[in-house]
Amino acid sequence: MRREPGKTIAWLVLTGSLAALAYASRVAGGEPDRDVLYHYEVAVGSVVQYGLMLGLVLWIAKGLPKRELFALRRPRTGFWATVGLVALTLGVIIAVSAVLEQVANAGEEQGLTPDHWDPNRAGAYAASFVAIAVVAPIVEELTYRGEGFGLLSAYGRWVAIVGTGLTFALGHGLLVGLPVLLVFGLGLAWLRERTDSVYPGIALHSIFNGAALIAAVTIGTS
Repeated sequence: MRREPGKTIAWLVLTGSLAALAYASRVAGGEPDRDVLYHYEVAVGSVVQYGLMLGLVLWIAKGLPKRELFALRRPRTGFWATVGLVALTLGVIIAVSAVLEQVANAGEEQGLTPDHWDPNRAGAYAASFVAIAVVAPIVEELTYRGEGFGLLSAYGRWVAIVGTGLTFALGHGLLVGLPVLLVFGLGLAWLRERTDSVYPGIALHSIFNGAALIAAVTIGTS
């Protein structure tokens, strides 16, 4: 699509503000609560936060063709080729992240995954699962690989890939875990560029988040 300087700046201001708030919250909040996902208010608060974020993203997109901007279309690569690209991207992300996690534990720093399973609070964990593995991937992909990629791609595909990968990583407010998130964001942006669709990224993002939440309370427990 054509260059939209005003809307591109608005998107950069939005994502820059999200990053600044994330880092400020981490500095002010101290050590994360390991059982944070066992509280209903966290799930509700997350959904509200993502709802506001999506509202601002749609406001920036006002007047632009939504289908083109957000890449709301079938992948140009076809079904099985897309499945292969998703699997390849996921495999590379997991492999590189595993290496980086040896020196940069993003999971520990982010503090979202508990160390044990508490069946008495399963309902709250299920609500948090929906927020993190369903709502978050949809909103974040529409924000970064949808609108962000659509606006930045007018300046070149690598500007879009690197730009959305970096802003996505910074938006999580992590320091030690920043390299892992950058790899994740770059992988999703590459997938968006190859498939010309936001849907594969949503699927991969959801699978990744969901698997992490399941693994956190099953691996090493009995």
